[in-house]
Amino acid sequence: MISPSFRLRLAALCTLPLLATACAEQASGRFPSLLPRPIESRSDAEPVVAIPVAAPDPALDATIAKMLAAVATTKRDFAVAAARTDAAARRAKGDKVGGEQWIEAQTALAELDVYRATSLGLVTDLEEAALGRAADAKPPYPALEAAQAAAQAELDAESAHIQRLQASLPEA
Repeated sequence: MISPSFRLRLAALCTLPLLATACAEQASGRFPSLLPRPIESRSDAEPVVAIPVAAPDPALDATIAKMLAAVATTKRDFAVAAARTDAAARRAKGDKVGGEQWIEAQTALAELDVYRATSLGLVTDLEEAALGRAADAKPPYPALEAAQAAAQAELDAESAHIQRLQASLPEA
């Protein structure tokens, strides 16, 4: 005799193919296309934007030349003063705070700060010129950007030299 559990399993096995075919759709000859959809054929690349070229500006070129000459003069004068300050700082290494050599070195450092302030003024003037161009919706001016970079590099070098000398002297 056949057990009831076997009959149940046999019934389940017999109905399984019927259930599977009930879910299948009759082939109508229309299958989904494998061609790219319109959304898949578009480009996601950033659009190419033409960078406007700045027209020559003789007045700005003259200003830039004048400021670059001032940067070069400040650089030369700073180098001369820095040599004197380096020597004064070496002499002041063994001196106490407030001693004659220490005061001489601090005075020389103050002179270097004057040159650094001049360089900072030049950097500020060049930045203001660039900001003025931007406010007037003019394209960046390569010569102005190069002058800004040169002036900033000189200011950074001067600041680093002054900090190094200040660190070598006894603090007040």
